[in-house]
Amino acid sequence: MANHYSIAEENYIKAIYHLQQTDDNVTTNEVATELQTKAASVTDMLKKLKQKKILNYEKYQGFRLSSEGKKIALAIVRKHRLWEYFLVEKLQFGWDEVHEVAEELEHIASTKLINKLDAFLGNPKFDPHGDPIPDVNGKLPSRPQINLIDLAENKQAEVSAVGSQSKELLELLKHKKIGIGTQLEIKKKFAFDNSIEIKIIGQAAFNISQQLAQTLFVKPLK
Repeated sequence: MANHYSIAEENYIKAIYHLQQTDDNVTTNEVATELQTKAASVTDMLKKLKQKKILNYEKYQGFRLSSEGKKIALAIVRKHRLWEYFLVEKLQFGWDEVHEVAEELEHIASTKLINKLDAFLGNPKFDPHGDPIPDVNGKLPSRPQINLIDLAENKQAEVSAVGSQSKELLELLKHKKIGIGTQLEIKKKFAFDNSIEIKIIGQAAFNISQQLAQTLFVKPLK
């Protein structure tokens, strides 16, 4: 399926898919910002993808992926997240190092390779950042999770996902020894700056900023 699309086309399809998570229709400018490219080249590519029936376009409404486009996007996301899982779990890459490598590996076209990789890894449902991995049919697993900032005081929870994959954020989390699966509880919330004091099992309690708390998702433990 992926054979008909160039790396550039796949990058556009994936970018539009991610933008659509927060906004139903996507504008040329949003795509240009996301891919750090000129609006004129975005327009050309979007025209091309529209001709290939990957995109639907409504005047003044913007673009959205067609069902075929969504299928292709999910296949790319599946590859990207499986490769990230492989790099962290089997090759011991740091979770803050894998995104760029996976960006290259996601363009490998062989479906057979990806399905074998999935089986080899034991069909993981979430990548090292806690993002859901689409299955072979493009179905995304879901897990009940809340933003750390919404967790009640003295309630234990486990970190299940991070809301961003910026190198700076992952570096900070590594420094504070917070990762996927880390069990913690909120000891106190401070109204002054919305920072929170958290306690990880076996460590002294420490403060984190509201900004950091908002990038962490947790599943409450019974």
